Amino acid sequence: MAYMTQKGYDKLVAELHQLEAVERPKASAAIAEARDKGDLSENSEYDAAKEAQALLEMKITQLKATIADAKIIDTSKLNADTVQILTRVELKNVKNNAKMTYTIVSETEANLREGKISVKTPIAQGLLGRKVGEVVDIRVPQGIIQLEILNISYEE
Repeated sequence: MAYMTQKGYDKLVAELHQLEAVERPKASAAIAEARDKGDLSENSEYDAAKEAQALLEMKITQLKATIADAKIIDTSKLNADTVQILTRVELKNVKNNAKMTYTIVSETEANLREGKISVKTPIAQGLLGRKVGEVVDIRVPQGIIQLEILNISYEE
């Protein structure tokens, strides 16, 4: 089950629509064009087009499965007493006083550039269930870091 916001769900549905309505016909056209170029046994364009179509169909299938398993969470009915999925957490690295803010999301919505980390990352796992003011030791590939939770809120 993938927990996500309505916004994240809508984004996946839009991507699926794009793939089915635009990319799938393009892939079929590329196969038809390559087929028209002659002998299929020696036609690398045809093989490439078929492979691209197979990858596209696999992505469509994965998106459909994710959408079918999606559980949309209404953040207005949740409280921000503890860190949970879909909470925005303001943190301070105790060692160097660097501040950072992350939103904990499902794997499908994770995007580090947007400050969204997967609930399955070591940082998110270490923060789940914690409260404002707590200092948490989190094991990351570089060692153990101490993060202080400064604020917890929900992304709207």
